[in-house]
Amino acid sequence: MCGIAGYIGTRPPDDARVAAALAALGHRGPDHAGSERIATPDGGWCVLCHTRLSIIDLDPRANQPFRDGTRLLALNGELYDYRELRAALEAEGERFVTASDTEVLARAIGVWGWDALDRMEGMWAFALYDERSGELSLCRDRFGEKPLHMHRDADGLWFASEPPALFALMGRALPPDREHLRRFLVNGYKALGTVESTWFSGVRELPEATLLTTTARGPERRRAYWAPSSAQEPDMTREEAVAGARERLIRSVELRLRADVPLAFCLSGGVDSVGLAGIATRALGRQVHGFTVVNTDARYEEADMVEAAVSALGVDHHEVPLETDAFLPRLRGLVGGHGAPVATITWYAHWRLMERVAGEGYRVSVSGTAADELFSGYYDHHLMYLRDVHGDPALHAASREAWERHVRPMTRNPHLRDADLFVRDPAFREHVILDADVFSGWLTEPFAEPFEEAAFGGDLLRGRMLNELTREAVPVILREDDRNAMHWSVENRSPYLDRPLAEHCARIPTRHLIHDGFAKSVLRDALRGLAPDAVLDNRRKVGFNAPIGDLLDRSDPAVRAEVLADSPVWDLVRRDAVEQLMDSPDLPNSRSKFLFSFLNVKMFLEECGGG
Repeated sequence: MCGIAGYIGTRPPDDARVAAALAALGHRGPDHAGSERIATPDGGWCVLCHTRLSIIDLDPRANQPFRDGTRLLALNGELYDYRELRAALEAEGERFVTASDTEVLARAIGVWGWDALDRMEGMWAFALYDERSGELSLCRDRFGEKPLHMHRDADGLWFASEPPALFALMGRALPPDREHLRRFLVNGYKALGTVESTWFSGVRELPEATLLTTTARGPERRRAYWAPSSAQEPDMTREEAVAGARERLIRSVELRLRADVPLAFCLSGGVDSVGLAGIATRALGRQVHGFTVVNTDARYEEADMVEAAVSALGVDHHEVPLETDAFLPRLRGLVGGHGAPVATITWYAHWRLMERVAGEGYRVSVSGTAADELFSGYYDHHLMYLRDVHGDPALHAASREAWERHVRPMTRNPHLRDADLFVRDPAFREHVILDADVFSGWLTEPFAEPFEEAAFGGDLLRGRMLNELTREAVPVILREDDRNAMHWSVENRSPYLDRPLAEHCARIPTRHLIHDGFAKSVLRDALRGLAPDAVLDNRRKVGFNAPIGDLLDRSDPAVRAEVLADSPVWDLVRRDAVEQLMDSPDLPNSRSKFLFSFLNVKMFLEECGGG
């Protein structure tokens, strides 16, 4: 896991800007920094920069940019199946000088061409320059686990893992995109991926599962090399769905435990993370080192489930408490370090967790990202499921009765307390942007943008899950996962984001996804015997979360003064609206989220070019 940056065009950055970019990427790769400047055949220049966090083959021979013949590679990521790929290449007569996945990637592309991407399981964002053709290729993994930001100007194409490094290499910063900030404040983080905008005007991200090729003077050529499927296998039995998920998930975890450094597990009391820990211990015989956020709000506390998992699995457990002390300066440091607002308070808690993981000497963390989107895990999924099975009267009646008994009492979103919501209106999505009209009124100028989904085909629930996987939830979660972990020089791995597993989940008939009011029913059964029954049979959904009251002491005059201090944010948000939030004796969930979003936008504008 590393940081990359680079350029191809006619006027390359000077040495000082290269050095500044490497410094900006230092937290992503503290073990080595290097760069290469190459003259291109068409009279231009290519520059590759790399900072290394050593995870596999710690020897300096694997440092980057890595040369393999006429190819020069800068890789941010891991090929989890590099051993199998290496064996296949050796069978074709290839010989290696390192034990790294970096060399395997370079050699695989050299031997198999871009068809090599179809054989790889991993996460990556890489830049590959071929001296013979003068072509630079940029590529991101299938799910977009590793970031790659880009900007094109008259001089050429610039790219980097993070905007601060991009701007350092360019020698100038680009202004914040205030319309995107307004979108975030009103419609929330799930609206961020429905447009091509980023936090900065003129900065775009290379899409996931995309290969871009260009030269110093030529146009960009793009192609998608993979896309998630929505084609179910209607004859698949529940037993086949469960067995297939179990087999693929165990293999995914096995691959993602490959490392030459210590690993830690992000552990909540939920099925997703406890299931991964259970596989590691009971299926693979590994000792799990778990880290858990603890707080004081009963809505977000899972101590009983965590204790059950720790006891049953023999986890070496570390608790990370949250407190109000220094919340605002810590959040400011996080926003400034990320060069971006933090999507939700969950990721502040996760950042504190990563701080502890790094402090205990771990270099890799394992998290449960994307289980909800692959197996169905959100409250609206229940109601979409009821709509999709409406044509089966017996199944619908039993599922509705289970929802009324088990799920409705836990549901806080007022729209989602109506069992027939999507039966009447399959296109309803106001629950996703709850109170958007209220938040729009809190801005200095109203903002209204309808929430739109991409059309994937298939039934309602699977279309929703694919939107969350590819556009809404998972892309934002992965961005936060990456920035949080790499802020502390830790690599984050997500076993649920595994191609064989994802493709199997897409084939599972919708009727199997929810059972007796249990979301993620197939996953729960797949983990039976691996994770404790107490966790598998628990219906509450919490995850890594925290109430803002655990962190922001609104009764403290100094806190209030800082929140309401003069700032460029008041060009976007009405100060009196925030004053009311600060004075409110109780903050409903949506208001709490808005207040946290406001704090992030305020600090972003103050720290990243807005003030």
